[in-house]
Amino acid sequence: MAELRILVCVKRVPAPGARIVLTDDAMNIDTRNLGFTTSPHEECAVEAAIQLVEQHGGNVTVLTVGPGEAEEQLRYAISVGAHHGVLVSNDAISQGADPDGRNTGRAIVEAIRSLEASDGAFDVVLFGNESADSGGFQVGVRVARALDRPIVNGIKSIEVADGRIEARRECLEGYEVYELEVPAILGVKEGINLPRYATLPGRLRSKKAELTSLTSDTSTAAVGSNTTAFATPPEQVVNTITLGTGAEAAGAVVDLLIEMGLA
Repeated sequence: MAELRILVCVKRVPAPGARIVLTDDAMNIDTRNLGFTTSPHEECAVEAAIQLVEQHGGNVTVLTVGPGEAEEQLRYAISVGAHHGVLVSNDAISQGADPDGRNTGRAIVEAIRSLEASDGAFDVVLFGNESADSGGFQVGVRVARALDRPIVNGIKSIEVADGRIEARRECLEGYEVYELEVPAILGVKEGINLPRYATLPGRLRSKKAELTSLTSDTSTAAVGSNTTAFATPPEQVVNTITLGTGAEAAGAVVDLLIEMGLA
């Protein structure tokens, strides 16, 4: 088949393991001391796209819906091998709001239609299986339905040949195998590959790359959900007790094993 045009949709999320602090009104996350990264499933989606283009030729476009700071995630994707970056924003996002799955999907659909109107349809659109923060599992499905394209989530293997995609996902018996005609949409699961690190030449190239900026107005979209307030779960406190040192601790260890029912 001809060279591939692949679009990967990524999301800027708090770094895994970071301590989440809420704003005073509990309506958002206080990001002043928070690091951000690309959602892990989507890091693997970027790597999968790059590998496919390395095999078949073509180009990879990475798109995100987010604030201006999300440019960092686009440039990182370019530094590891993507060719183009697209930042989609709107007034709500610029004011710190995190749109729900319905409005995010709507913004992505508008962006895809705009990009495809000038350059033709993407052969493959890749999403992460779910985002690391909200974990809604629905944006890719909403986009696929709006664009009337087939979608399969949980993908752990992708092969392209003769205008068709063979995608596999794990099941109890081994793998489920799906064959889809292009254009198609896939939700990639972490573990499909090991994402590469950015090289120094890649980082220099990404700094010079021109990003495409698009604006999406989701203010008139039907409301999918309303945020009442966020709440953080109570922190689990772990206490460490030293039973002793040397031989004199043996009795305390035996007592503990008895208490735990192990002796």
